[in-house]
Amino acid sequence: MKDIRPRKKTVLIGSLLSFMLLFTVIGHSQTLEELIDQGDKQAAIGDYHDAIIWYSRAMEMDSNSIDLLWKYAESFRHYKDYEKAEFYYWKVYNKEYGKIYKTSIFWLATMQKYNGRYEESLDNWFKVRKVYKSDLDSYEMAKAKQEIKACLWAQKAIRDTTDYIVRPLPPPVNSPDTELAPLVHGGKMFYTSMKADSTGADERINPQVKEIKKEEDIDYSVQIFEADQEMDTVFTNVRLLKDVRKDGFNTANGSFSPDGKRFYFSRCHGYDCKIFVGKVNGDKITEIDSLGDVINEPGYISTMPHSTMIDGKEVLFFCSNMNYNYGGLDIWYSYVTDGNQYSLPQSLGETINSMGNEISPFYDTDEDKLYFSSDWHTGFGGFDLFWTQNDSMKFKEPVNLGIPFNSSQNDTYLTKDKMTGRFYFSSNRIGVNAVKTPTCCNDIFSAHIPVTPPPNRFESLADLNRKLPVVLYFHNDVPDPKSKDTVTALSYLSTYYKYRGMEDKYKKEYSGGLVGDKAEDAKLDIEDFFIQYVEQGVEDLKEFTRLLLIELEKGYDIEVTIRGFASPLANTDYNVNLTKRRIFSLKNYLWEYDGGVFQKYMGQFADNGGRLTFNEIPFGEYEAANKFISDNPQDKKGSIYSRVAAAERKIEIQSVSFVYSDSSYAKMKFGGGQQHDFGSVRAGTQLEYTFEFTNTGDEDLEIGQVTPDCRCITYELNRKTIKPGQKGAIKVNLNTAGLSGLNIYHIKIESNVSGGFKEISVSTHIQ
Repeated sequence: MKDIRPRKKTVLIGSLLSFMLLFTVIGHSQTLEELIDQGDKQAAIGDYHDAIIWYSRAMEMDSNSIDLLWKYAESFRHYKDYEKAEFYYWKVYNKEYGKIYKTSIFWLATMQKYNGRYEESLDNWFKVRKVYKSDLDSYEMAKAKQEIKACLWAQKAIRDTTDYIVRPLPPPVNSPDTELAPLVHGGKMFYTSMKADSTGADERINPQVKEIKKEEDIDYSVQIFEADQEMDTVFTNVRLLKDVRKDGFNTANGSFSPDGKRFYFSRCHGYDCKIFVGKVNGDKITEIDSLGDVINEPGYISTMPHSTMIDGKEVLFFCSNMNYNYGGLDIWYSYVTDGNQYSLPQSLGETINSMGNEISPFYDTDEDKLYFSSDWHTGFGGFDLFWTQNDSMKFKEPVNLGIPFNSSQNDTYLTKDKMTGRFYFSSNRIGVNAVKTPTCCNDIFSAHIPVTPPPNRFESLADLNRKLPVVLYFHNDVPDPKSKDTVTALSYLSTYYKYRGMEDKYKKEYSGGLVGDKAEDAKLDIEDFFIQYVEQGVEDLKEFTRLLLIELEKGYDIEVTIRGFASPLANTDYNVNLTKRRIFSLKNYLWEYDGGVFQKYMGQFADNGGRLTFNEIPFGEYEAANKFISDNPQDKKGSIYSRVAAAERKIEIQSVSFVYSDSSYAKMKFGGGQQHDFGSVRAGTQLEYTFEFTNTGDEDLEIGQVTPDCRCITYELNRKTIKPGQKGAIKVNLNTAGLSGLNIYHIKIESNVSGGFKEISVSTHIQ
């Protein structure tokens, strides 16, 4: 696959001499052009620290030059000062809107994501797609599509945290410079450290690799160190691993073979990285040699080796951009026999590898999981940590490790200490031990489960409700077109996959009659709708379903409230039945999920007493967000294929309420449902409907305040206390005087049920 990523300059390590000369020269009066020229020279050799100083002096003379603003922004990005980079990319884009510096909006969106501003980043990724609409096959276009998904996911996932406690390692391991790639072996920690003035770890290809200025000026900035492990997270007596060091090269990423007899590592000169191996003789590493062309394919990068055992075979994982990669660095593996024979490398395939970079593999033999980092898969920041389950060298969909393992910055190089069960990883998140920018440098962090486990998650109503609403979308008149049935045999996922397959037809129909930019914008609007809403709805459903099952397995009696909506193409009665079918398709999805694990709860015969019931509210087209959707059957573009019409064809999982099945809560069960539609009436008509309910709980049901959301609603409650097993009723009166069009109103009934209230609704269409 052709590498079409935005190119970045190699970052070099600034020397003390150049730093001193800078201030000697800068003391003299210089013109704007001379200052910029000096900054350009420093940026050209990758010394962005010094480049920023020159450009800042130039900014004092002219802060409106778009060229200077661009150079300033670029320098801050490479220097990993993401806050300032975001600000100056914003200034550039707001001056020229991508006409001069096309990637300004791309990097603005990227920096906003790095800074955890997911909502702003999301908006700007949509703008990236507009800027690159004439180059649909570009990396920027594909990256924008992926980052839209990531920002949508992150806005919800950021609320959740795992039970792990994450802390940076204390000195002497962590320092104001960069530490990464930890490995615990034989009572020691081996790690890579970069002792430098400028780290430039924003480089996507290999964060630990730096180009050398001149052979005679080598700084030896990147090397492997070792430290003795005194206790779980205390490491002392740090020293350079001299045996693998070689003049003129950077050295990183140590890994021992499963038998401990070999030590693998990366050795790099500029971008030229190869994997080497040496024999372990006591405390010495000897007979160091390259693995040869099988692993180190000439002309390509091979780095980040990790040796392990899988199914009785020795496997060497590594990262490379060799032939037939998917983009950037991919994860490959080779079988090792006799300690020195390596099979032809095999890629982990497109499930794991992507157009971006997948790096720092680590295999946990206890759980048969492969951990790695990626800057492409759905995550919080630049690089996120992921795991994937292995099944006979077939790796499943990656799973984000979540917070606190991941942050909005770069999180990489996860490893595990088998003796203690602790994880270690690298991050440049806010709070690292840095003397320069807040995110300039990586530190090594530990992660562990506390000795006293915290309470089970999602034991309160509010926790599970945080996952809501889940919104699911449908094609017009689906499922079961032209039917008046209220049930369907179809599962929601079956309708979803057919709907996704219609995206090109939607683009064609919605852009019909348009030309040029207007046609392309219409197609992008449809594509963005499918990304932002249709696909995201399914991702939300999967997560909600997983957590719902966890709560049912605890023995909860759970009621799920689902509302259905439709576009106004058909009459109200037809649409009400249509939305009932859509709700039923969701129930079918749950019934079929994972071989039928929900069936015992939906059928109310689970041994633990858990139950799953539904409060269904089919509104037809009522309460549509957009009142201007075409209801003309001849106008298919406006009534079916437009984005606004598609947005109304949906169902929403809006809330859950639950109690333990053996609790003594009062329960309020409505026999005829919690929504009533009066149909079409003339203005001024007095409408009346009685909602009947039963207390199916074990305590007296106490009705408190009843609050309609319109003065046009009055009510009569036949009693405020309902004994277990007894019925109650609330009569709702709706005065339609002064009303017009479609109307829907809610009445909140506070009581001592789980969650504290119930809600009923009435709707009507005023002629």
